[in-house]
This record gives sequence, structure tokens and C-alpha cells, in this order.
Amino acid sequence: IGRKNAAMVEMGLIVLALDLWAIVSVVGSKASTGAKVVWVLAIVLLPILGFLAWLLFGPRAAPRRP
Repeated sequence: IGRKNAAMVEMGLIVLALDLWAIVSVVGSKASTGAKVVWVLAIVLLPILGFLAWLLFGPRAAPRRP
């Protein structure tokens, strides 16, 4: 793997990790089922834009109780 390809793989893994974090947060939120489906689809179909939109406007996971 060349240096450029390695950087692309690293960026892809970072985007994947951030998207998984966003999806877990959406699923754990108190949003309606329909809203959860729309957010997860947006994150999966548009990984970078979907993540940024979720980060700015999306539902967050409900806080855990100790």
C-alpha cells in the first residue's frame, strides 16, 4: 500500500468510527422511530454529510442512569 492509499484507508476508518458513534447515539435517543430511521439512513447513505448534519442537528442518546 502506498502512502497515499494508507492515508485514504485511515480516513475511511475514522469516518466509519464516527458514523458508528452517531448511529449508536441516534438509536439510543428518545427520538421517534421514524426520526431514528431517517437519521440512520442519512448517516449510512451520506457518511460525511450525514455525520455533520447529525452532529449539528441530530438527536443525542439519552443519558444513562447510574
